[in-house]
Amino acid sequence: MTPEELTARVREGVPLAGALGIEVLRGDAASALLRLPPSPLSLRPGATASGPALLTLADVAIWVPELLATGAADLTRTANLQIALLRPAGDKGVLAEVRIVRRGRTSLYAEVWMRAEGEEKPCAHVTSTWMRAAAGP
Repeated sequence: MTPEELTARVREGVPLAGALGIEVLRGDAASALLRLPPSPLSLRPGATASGPALLTLADVAIWVPELLATGAADLTRTANLQIALLRPAGDKGVLAEVRIVRRGRTSLYAEVWMRAEGEEKPCAHVTSTWMRAAAGP
């Protein structure tokens, strides 16, 4: 899938990602790079990216490599997502780099590093465990 196709897929699957304007810049079965553009919808008082916007960005970022690894099957669900907000991102766009650390038969573990565009230091770090859902009838 191209970055444009992945962007359309995540916006369809997570409408909030579309509302926030999240876009996929690149992705493969083990990693991805996504962008949250600056928007009044994603900012909190103090003109910095809000926690809910960053959590959404991280969750969607983890989904991209899983979509690519499974041929776009949607059989995983977030079981745990932990975020450490390290510094304000400001009102710039935010880049999220995800890496699948471990992909097992029934679960996967991933980490996401986020930074404001143009910045070297991270603004947030996320770790997450996802579980595979049982195939339904």
